[in-house]
Amino acid sequence: MAEKKTKYVYFFGSGKAEGTAQMKELLGGKGANLADMTSIGLPVPPGFTISTEACAYYSSHDGAYPQGLRDQVLENLAKLESLMGAKLGDNENPLLVSVRSGAAQSMPGMMDTILNLGLNPTSVKALIAKTKNERFAWDSYRRFMQMFGEVVMGVPHHEFESALQDVKDSKGKSLDTELDSKDLQEVIARYQRLYKRYTGEEFPVDPIDQLFKSINAVFKSWNNDRAIKYRQMNDIRGLLGTAVNIQSMVFGNMGETSGTGVAFTRDPSTGENQFYGEYLMNAQGEDVVAGIRTPQSIETLRAVNAEVYDQLVGIRSILEKHYKDMQDIEFTIQEGKLYMLQTRNGKRTIFSWLRSQVEMVEEGLIDKETAVARVPAGEFGKLFAPILDAKYIRDNSLNELTRGLNASPGGACGQIYFTADKAEEMAAQGKDVILVRAETSPEDIGGMAVAKGVVTCRGGMTSHAAVVARGMGCPCVSGAGEIHINEAKKSLEVNGAILSEGDYMSIDGFTGAVYGTKIPVRSSEIVQVLSGHMKESESNLFHNYKTFMGFVQELKRLGVYTNADTPHDTEMAVAFGAEGIGLCRTEHMFFGGNRIMSIRKMILANNQVEREKALAELLPMQRGDFEAIFLALEGRPATIR
Repeated sequence: MAEKKTKYVYFFGSGKAEGTAQMKELLGGKGANLADMTSIGLPVPPGFTISTEACAYYSSHDGAYPQGLRDQVLENLAKLESLMGAKLGDNENPLLVSVRSGAAQSMPGMMDTILNLGLNPTSVKALIAKTKNERFAWDSYRRFMQMFGEVVMGVPHHEFESALQDVKDSKGKSLDTELDSKDLQEVIARYQRLYKRYTGEEFPVDPIDQLFKSINAVFKSWNNDRAIKYRQMNDIRGLLGTAVNIQSMVFGNMGETSGTGVAFTRDPSTGENQFYGEYLMNAQGEDVVAGIRTPQSIETLRAVNAEVYDQLVGIRSILEKHYKDMQDIEFTIQEGKLYMLQTRNGKRTIFSWLRSQVEMVEEGLIDKETAVARVPAGEFGKLFAPILDAKYIRDNSLNELTRGLNASPGGACGQIYFTADKAEEMAAQGKDVILVRAETSPEDIGGMAVAKGVVTCRGGMTSHAAVVARGMGCPCVSGAGEIHINEAKKSLEVNGAILSEGDYMSIDGFTGAVYGTKIPVRSSEIVQVLSGHMKESESNLFHNYKTFMGFVQELKRLGVYTNADTPHDTEMAVAFGAEGIGLCRTEHMFFGGNRIMSIRKMILANNQVEREKALAELLPMQRGDFEAIFLALEGRPATIR
């Protein structure tokens, strides 16, 4: 009996898919959801997914493929070419594909992507003839060269950016989109020389060679430094590796009727039930998430293409009902036609988790058990995190230096540093750090992890900085375009003000405000309500918190007691839902105020009279504390030591 071959490659296209949403461990989140979206009839460009098992084999066998993988890739490529009526690298009707990573758990920006694969000097001319759009074809080629050179061959990112900037400067242009076909060909010529200088070889023209080198690069990216660090920080364990998704390209850079975007079915910062996202016309997906250009908010798409906007709003509803959770989607518009490139459960702040799950219960989309199980317990403490002191700002008539996008909520104050390495160094010395960057990249993950807050000059609400900061619960202001960083001088200029490395900055991730001074931070709204400093009716956050904790109280199987030694601690513990005091340590009741002096008198007393006199001072203090503690407990039990 012949041995059954292991299946490593799964096809999706034309409304049919070999994978399902339940196959995330094998196909990764992206691959499983591409298959699922295909099956429910959404407009997904066809392609195929290489399983995580293949990546695991590759990683453990020094870069070797498991038996049969190469043949399965070529078989599915032929199937894709037949479906699309185009051939990879063809001189008449070329097929172009994207090569993307996709692990079972989302790791945004940590692994690698290559777009427009299949272009070479022959196929780029065929693409021009086919599309009658010369600029688009050359723009796609230069993008492919940069991604392939950087991701696959390790040519430094800044070298490509420098070459591109040199051409823009020489032509007097400020934006990539202002470069014409001849300008782009000059960029490509510079890229070719750059590629050869770093690799010692010509840029590859064989599309099959391009494809397998790119697959290898995605496999290798599973174990790059930033991916390993991200998994450690987020306690992601037990995964085989990343899947590889090879998908026919659709193009957002074919002119002003084309575009690309990222959206969330609800606000990822607050959880408000509104369609939320950004897009760029005449752009590819990396332009949005990399923060190279500041995108437009999704609602303005209605004025650009009402039909596509309405279709997106409809898909938003379909996806939420299908997955029963907030979705993070990527889409491309090619010459007025919408394509869906990804959906996944959206990363969001704890504020968004709380509101979205409470409202989904109220909408009948999920039950209380699901809501309680989903909200990440490890993030819950961030609901009580401090915010900028608004009264201090008012009393001192402080004006904002500038305002960016409120990419991740929370108030933060610290000393500014302009590189991730410096931020890590200064945080290790005990300083509160604000990391200020033109835009962040995955290499900045260490600096972001130690920062109290992050500010970027470019990028939107779905940029790398915004997504990663939200996931960390770190306040972030992105797209603060009035800030100009001078890394050589280690300073920034904004609206006439100059701040140097080590100067104080305060940011408000709820509003996007940036201040060039030290501002105190204060308690969250929940703490303010519980402590009586804010009315319950004034805080939507407290309403959601109270409702959610009602779900918890209804479903819980374990009781939670508190350690409390003072009336105030007891009052706060009861307000937070404690069912009693598990331990009241009487020795802790005398730490505050002048009480410690009475304790010292008792300990140092030379005779019984002095000792009894000191005890007489302590007795009413302790008696008063216990009376107040028992009143606060309202009949709940207490264990006293």
